Amino acid sequence: MSPNEGAREPDGDTRLIELSANLAAVRQRIADAVRLRPAAWGEPKLIVVTKFHPAADVLLLAGLGVRDLGENRDQEAAGKSANVAQHRECASLRWHFIGQLQTNKAKSVAGYAHAVHSVDRPGLIRALSAAITAEQQRSNRADLLCFIQLNLDPALSTPAGVEGYGAAGSRGGALPAQALELAELIEAAPGLRLAGVMAVAPLGGDAGEAFARLQQTSAAVVDRFPHATAISAGMSQDLEPALAAGATHLRVGSDVLGPRPALR
Repeated sequence: MSPNEGAREPDGDTRLIELSANLAAVRQRIADAVRLRPAAWGEPKLIVVTKFHPAADVLLLAGLGVRDLGENRDQEAAGKSANVAQHRECASLRWHFIGQLQTNKAKSVAGYAHAVHSVDRPGLIRALSAAITAEQQRSNRADLLCFIQLNLDPALSTPAGVEGYGAAGSRGGALPAQALELAELIEAAPGLRLAGVMAVAPLGGDAGEAFARLQQTSAAVVDRFPHATAISAGMSQDLEPALAAGATHLRVGSDVLGPRPALR
């Protein structure tokens, strides 16, 4: 599906009003939650997840001051980022890849991504490093920010996923016990920069408890790599417990953009 396929087409002014109101509501939720946590943790970064929504929405969001956008499929992300690149208001956009990433997509991601939030195995680290360093030979792109994705399923104790990281058939992510090993590999990889950790709360589980465990793993990573303080956690349904556990990056889609557009 192309970046604009299946998109609804409301009147531009109506859609702008809708996005502005939704964005204000999410920002208010964030502000309310931030007031309840230590001021030293600072202000979190809001990443608006635009998957399945058209490039026209990206342009409207840019006009509303959004600078960080998230996508979870490379084909859509590559097309959408290229579509809006010609617009002046989009010159400062930062694209965050947040979905499961195949190694054969690393070259494409290197062309547009500011950060990848789903680094969960050595093979992907090697592929991203090779792709970024090749891109840096052609352009002045910065190093790629890498978040180690962790699987917070409490029932998972034995790795059984790709390369022995994470669980077979899961939503992705390495075991928390594997975080330091992956952090070492990212730090040693040319073209990559360790940002911190990322996780999605387990389905049906206690998000607060899961994010508290993510915060503990983050502390262990920061103890070894003091600059890697980022915690990417929290979506539309659980941003408050994520912020209570120290989230620095929130990934919010439906509460800003509304439901997925109907296919035509």
